[in-house]
Amino acid sequence: MASHPDEIPRPDEIRREESGPTNRLAQESSPYLLQHRHNPVDWWPWGEEAFAEARRQNKPILLSVGYAACHWCHVMAHESFEDEAIAGLMNRLFVNIKVDREERPDVDALYQNALALLGEHGGWPLTMFLTPQGEPFWGGTYFPPSQRYGRPGFAQVLEGLAAAWRDAPDDVGKNVAAIRQGLERLAAPQPGGQLAAEAPLAAARRLLREIDPQEGGLGGAPKFPQPAVLELLWVAWLRSGEASFRHAVELTLTRMSQGGIYDHLGGGYARYATDEKWLVPHFEKMLYDNAQILTLLTRAWTEDRNPLYAARARETVEWLFREMRAEEAPGGPPSEAFAASLDADSEGEEGRFYIWGETEIDALLGPEEAGFFKAHYDVSAGGNWEGRTILNRSVRPALLDTAGEARLTDARDRLLAARAGRVRPGWDDKVLADWNGLAIAALAEAAPVFEEPEWLAAAECAFDFVATRMAEGDRLHHVWRHGRNRHAGLLDDYAQMAAAALALHQTTGRAAYLDKAEAWIATLDRHFWDGANGGYFQTADDSRDLMMRPKTGLDNATPSGNGTAAAVLARLFHLTGREAYRTRAEQLIAAFSGEVERAPFGYPTLLLASDLLRDAVQVVVAGPEQDPATRQLEEAVLRRPLPFLVLQRTATGAGLPPLHPAAGKGPLEGRPAGYLCRGATCSLPLTEPESLAEAIAASRG
Repeated sequence: MASHPDEIPRPDEIRREESGPTNRLAQESSPYLLQHRHNPVDWWPWGEEAFAEARRQNKPILLSVGYAACHWCHVMAHESFEDEAIAGLMNRLFVNIKVDREERPDVDALYQNALALLGEHGGWPLTMFLTPQGEPFWGGTYFPPSQRYGRPGFAQVLEGLAAAWRDAPDDVGKNVAAIRQGLERLAAPQPGGQLAAEAPLAAARRLLREIDPQEGGLGGAPKFPQPAVLELLWVAWLRSGEASFRHAVELTLTRMSQGGIYDHLGGGYARYATDEKWLVPHFEKMLYDNAQILTLLTRAWTEDRNPLYAARARETVEWLFREMRAEEAPGGPPSEAFAASLDADSEGEEGRFYIWGETEIDALLGPEEAGFFKAHYDVSAGGNWEGRTILNRSVRPALLDTAGEARLTDARDRLLAARAGRVRPGWDDKVLADWNGLAIAALAEAAPVFEEPEWLAAAECAFDFVATRMAEGDRLHHVWRHGRNRHAGLLDDYAQMAAAALALHQTTGRAAYLDKAEAWIATLDRHFWDGANGGYFQTADDSRDLMMRPKTGLDNATPSGNGTAAAVLARLFHLTGREAYRTRAEQLIAAFSGEVERAPFGYPTLLLASDLLRDAVQVVVAGPEQDPATRQLEEAVLRRPLPFLVLQRTATGAGLPPLHPAAGKGPLEGRPAGYLCRGATCSLPLTEPESLAEAIAASRG
């Protein structure tokens, strides 16, 4: 069968060039923009040339923002952007700009905020109408080509907005002024003092009331994984010992891991479920979701060794290594960095690659094994979604004995081999620095827990790729694809890569990773810090292509850059003892604390950074690096990861920060020793790994 027209083929497929004329997007590297290179729309990429053209013609700008794995972006593209009549209207009435939100999250964030100020729900595709100066005056998301779904037709919208621009400039100007004022307010969050010690726990208690008591997750349909919220609940359990927090996290992880949102054949979690029971996913798979869920699985597994969490962690990493290595060149060898996403669609249908019919399974497995498999994976003649089956184990979530699970594994392997012959979903193989930072940190933490040195090696290689191939001096690029760097690094790139550096430093002890984290924070201080109000802007001070510089501490599908930077600063303070890091962390948190106190649900990462700054569990391992006993103590620490634990190493007791409570404490009578410190006090020297692990477990509250 032919591939879906806008699909980015996988490496093992025959690549083909579509015929017909191309527009300016043919010169771009983004897979999403390249999907639109044959549209009859006269697209411009984001940049000054497009704005200059709008000013020259005195035309409004139509801004369309989406991403490669977005189902409704594909729908609008096929219905409207490939339609000659609609494209003709667009070209006659507007200067049209197409943006990949993953390449330019700053552009997307700015205009999503503008849409919210208009009272509309955000999402993708984002469709905004701007002045030639880039100021928004109206917008929406998906528009059908003609009126339906209670929405106006796109052609009608185009003609109406062009008429408003031509005939009602005063009304347009009023909208522009009102939206600008609103955007300026959003870019100046309410500051305050330091967050109270109990603020993270109080926020977690409020969030706990929103957890679905049967299925886990927040609220009803649609249901998103919300890793930052789950991490806040997990830390609340560690700090308070209140079992309800732990139950909420484990319930959510278990339901997700046995539900249809998880790919039971190939591994990896989809972006969200369209229902409240985690059965029907929006089938796209994102690197950032899977990185954050891997971290949660790792931490949950360390508590009671639930084999489900270990299995899902291993399967997710296998998927990352098998399917998400970005290519060095089209069809070329894999790189050491990770690609952004897999599409929801193939052959023009959402989920087609992943769903099954009963007769297919019967034919592949044979009567006896098919019956066994179908009983455990919810397979029936009528299916569980649109007449087909999304594989899941929600009805029978309990794991079987070793022999039973082995039978299911064999069946899954056979189905996976058969699935490999289907037309694959589109693949967005660009490398994003911030999303790779999330994956690197997750692998660095999981590697010692699951005793997988290959995972650590992969994390180090991916880190080296971003730190060298995507950098020029002290500056990062946001995007790399097929040998080309694009777009200046944003706050999230520096923050997530600094966090990844510290995760690698904690696992390996290598000073170079600590140095790199400090260097990237220094770059943020030079180019991103808001000297008037505190906090980091999303864009650097030499960025000139936005109407204003956004600044936020809100978490989204990924942790906020400001929240992550605050956690990095807190960890750097504990590692180095430098008061400048503590001061900057306090300033950053204070810049958003008024907002956090008003609406804590949106700020779990900042709340956790405040917790880390205030009350880290600091563990020092003192002993020669080559001594096996030293390594055993280090492994005892690394195999019980706590979000607020900071590990330091010293051969003799020297080299710790001067005011560190363990400064000067070294091996005990020649034997490597560990010290667990809270505040200004430390434990007696602990020379047995089991004793150190027990002390860590007892220190969590």
